[in-house]
Amino acid sequence: MRHLSALKVLFLVVFVGWIFIWILLPTSAYTQKWVSKLETRLKSTYFGSQGPNLLLFTFPMMFVAALGCVYLHFQGKLNYSSSKSIGTRWGFWKKPVLVMAPIGIVTAMELAFAAMFIALLVWSLTNYLHFSFGHLYYYGHRQGEKVWQTKLRSISLRLGYIGNICWAFLFFPVTRGSSILPLVGLTSESSIRYHIWLGHLSMVLFSAHTVGFIIYWVITHQTALLLEWSSMWVSNVAGEIAIIFALAIWVTSLPRVRRKMFEVFFYTHHLYILYIFFYVLHVGAAYFCMILPGVFLFVIDRYLRLLQSRRRAKLDSARILSCGTLELSFAKCPGLTYNPTSILFINVPSISKLQWHPFTITSNSSLEADKLSIIVKSEGSWSQKLYKELSSSLDHLEVSVEGPYGPSSSHFLRHESLVMVSGGSGIAPFISIIREILFQGSQQKTEIPSILLVCAFRNSADLAMLELLLPISDNPTEISQNIKLQIEAYVTREEGQPKTDQNTQTIWFKPGPFDSPITAAIGPNSWLWLGAIITSSFFMFLLLLGIITRYHIYPIDHNTDMIYHFSYKCLWDIFLVCACSFTVATAGFVWHKKANAVEMKKIQNMDVRTPSASPGPVDRELESFPKQLFIEASNVHFGARPDLKRILFECKESDVGVLVCGPRKMRHEVAKICSSGLANNLHFEAISFNW
Repeated sequence: MRHLSALKVLFLVVFVGWIFIWILLPTSAYTQKWVSKLETRLKSTYFGSQGPNLLLFTFPMMFVAALGCVYLHFQGKLNYSSSKSIGTRWGFWKKPVLVMAPIGIVTAMELAFAAMFIALLVWSLTNYLHFSFGHLYYYGHRQGEKVWQTKLRSISLRLGYIGNICWAFLFFPVTRGSSILPLVGLTSESSIRYHIWLGHLSMVLFSAHTVGFIIYWVITHQTALLLEWSSMWVSNVAGEIAIIFALAIWVTSLPRVRRKMFEVFFYTHHLYILYIFFYVLHVGAAYFCMILPGVFLFVIDRYLRLLQSRRRAKLDSARILSCGTLELSFAKCPGLTYNPTSILFINVPSISKLQWHPFTITSNSSLEADKLSIIVKSEGSWSQKLYKELSSSLDHLEVSVEGPYGPSSSHFLRHESLVMVSGGSGIAPFISIIREILFQGSQQKTEIPSILLVCAFRNSADLAMLELLLPISDNPTEISQNIKLQIEAYVTREEGQPKTDQNTQTIWFKPGPFDSPITAAIGPNSWLWLGAIITSSFFMFLLLLGIITRYHIYPIDHNTDMIYHFSYKCLWDIFLVCACSFTVATAGFVWHKKANAVEMKKIQNMDVRTPSASPGPVDRELESFPKQLFIEASNVHFGARPDLKRILFECKESDVGVLVCGPRKMRHEVAKICSSGLANNLHFEAISFNW
């Protein structure tokens, strides 16, 4: 559609303009020419010194976020023909070019953007230092101070400026209901590593900034400044408190600590609230406006998620497989739709009231309109407690959810053939993909890719997870008629099929008085609602900020920035961001909730499904499965590992999508094969939820 293409061009122009401002910011032309003109025109009695930065740094990305919601609303799902042309056009840029630990798998596009971002940081630091070194006696040179000492102070200060650039991008990847990420084909799950990279980089810069100033104050005998909380300029104490919280977050987020002590990482990471608070008090209101878009959108998203998580989800049943895997099935509103590989965050208060864990959704919103299912593998301490709790006699379990979150389109359907490589519980996202292909295969005149599923398990008991590949359907013949499915399962630690029976236990739960079906979170299923919340809260923020500045701050300070307390301006900004976001988001959430009330009431009034007899063996559960297709398509190999190079090179189709989800070693091996250049028909994509 032409208007969507026009919006894309508009987004690109605004974003490029925003980046251009960041490029221009450290130059002498901006400092000596632009600043004076901007302050003359934009330093009004309504916004004071924040005016220029609000216009140049805050408004562009808020505009993209709000209008992006409108674009995503009208875009809908891409059809397969258009997706194929897009996939061909961007095929080279999505190929892995760097595969190494701990960075992971980096595509050509990611490497290009990373190089440009590093270039922006180097450019900014170089220009800052060139300008400040040329004006040492104007910027901070004290009488009797040596030149190298003044340069040390200047370098330390500029490193803080560069860290602020990282912060401008830091919160976009962790905004789960973001309207900006889908515009560039990303999800918060696939972008989480960008947050990790930016976090590490910013911490290196801020640590150097802090250490540099401490050394400077010590050698110039100004250690008293360590305890200074200036009323006219930045607060050193606030910066020191912020870096202490930041170091605690940084150390506990290192991979080795996070994997061995996840709960320590999880709880410590919530110190980000205090980190942001003291960071803003340190940098000031004007610099806060530079990073405001990411923070503002994150606050809105986090509060909406908090509102959604306060409701109890209606858990209908749980299937307990012999391999220690659980399938939890929730009731959902038929209007809630999601794409394959989406995830759902769940919280079980009886285990932990604070911990939220992401799990892949295996159900399909088209095949199963009123059900949403996830798979939980009992590997960590939290999931093991859940498995034990469900294995006992329970008739009700309180569960809260957030989501679902996932891609905005079923992009994998563009390929002629799909090869899906999984290890252990990594099969979960592929279950949702297979179910989507089952649904698309039942539609008339719809081309679907052939499927080769290569799954590796440690023990034969894990083969029970293959039972979840096909949904329970009243019309199995219809949904399985056109699918081309081949399953190659490998059991690596056993030489043969054990004789023990592998049964599946099904538990049905009674609904609680406060349980309700899962409804769509504001965002992926209601972009216009999110756009209205972003627009309304931002304009309310500007309106209230203008009123407070004009009628409270200006009569005291008269735009001199020398009378009104520096930190009080920061506190006003923080308060207004939170107040406007919370007020508008609450109103939008309540209104959206009322809009779904009729549909939810119909579902709640439906008869609760109960088992007619005690849970039976797995064969009873699979009575409605297309057994013949499942049996004929499956080959099980004992005591062997898949020869991935041979399997992939034997794929002769012109467009083969290669998806992998599993241990890091497996993902890296597949990525290296696809990037070797020996087979140009292989298009790689990794699905990793190992945060």
